[in-house]
Amino acid sequence: MKKIEHNPRRTFLKNLGLVAALPLLGTWEAHAGHAVKDRSQLVVLTCNIRVDLPEDAAKGLGWADRREACLAVIKKQQADIIGFQEVLRGQFMDLKEQLSDYIAFGFDGPEMDAFKEGYHGIAKNPIFFSKKRFELRTAGAYWLSETPLKAGSLSWGSARARNASYVRLYDKVAKRELRLTNLHLDHVSNEAKEGQIRVVLEEAAQYQADFPQLLTGDFNVGIDSKVYQDIIQAGWVDSYAAVYPGQKPEGTTHGFKGEDPERKKKSKKIDFIFMKGPWEALSSQIIKDSYRGKLPSDHYFVRANLAYRTT
Repeated sequence: MKKIEHNPRRTFLKNLGLVAALPLLGTWEAHAGHAVKDRSQLVVLTCNIRVDLPEDAAKGLGWADRREACLAVIKKQQADIIGFQEVLRGQFMDLKEQLSDYIAFGFDGPEMDAFKEGYHGIAKNPIFFSKKRFELRTAGAYWLSETPLKAGSLSWGSARARNASYVRLYDKVAKRELRLTNLHLDHVSNEAKEGQIRVVLEEAAQYQADFPQLLTGDFNVGIDSKVYQDIIQAGWVDSYAAVYPGQKPEGTTHGFKGEDPERKKKSKKIDFIFMKGPWEALSSQIIKDSYRGKLPSDHYFVRANLAYRTT
């Protein structure tokens, strides 16, 4: 009998039920108004925009109060790719309408779980990428559980169902392919966070070591966590730490209190842009901008300027 060669991707799909990647959706025409950077550089953002909650609205901090500020701060960055977290349907439609130079992927599908209000209805971490710069090659999503194909599935004591979205893009400027995965890990259980990131790392490990990959999101952990160390040990590089080696990062959560000294003492950097493969981090920034006195979210957004390495 002929021996069947081991296929790690097939094994992963079989064991975990990972959703198959979407087929090629076509070449997107260039739209005016989005500046194309140097062909070797890429601007990436990760943005937790804070889910639209009635209790926030009662304090003047709801999405209707922050929408203009959020969009203004994001547009100012002129990013090529944006990973979003905590996006409800109404917020998603606002982002799509106002960020018209981007293709948006990652919202459609079953809701997070059976509950329809508050955090439970959160969308699934959409990714926006420049129409002018990229061609979508494939895309998909999976749930961060032991049954990734089952919508809303929970494992390891996760407080809520969580998922990851990914896109594989052809960079028409640099003439290279890249892949970005965007996620939001559990906010309560360390066991859940560790199990969830393990699913992501195993899925991403199926790609060649020299294939350019990015990982964005709200990881709900700091740099002193096992989750962070697991990511680094899997061959990923924290783009912020690469720019500021040995420095303790400022926190990215502020609870709408901005630079309040007491809040800053408790805050950790939990929003990250990781890179794997032939990348170089040129610069990175925790974006603390407000607009007309309004902060866009209870998180600061994070930006990374990256370059493809040629060797």
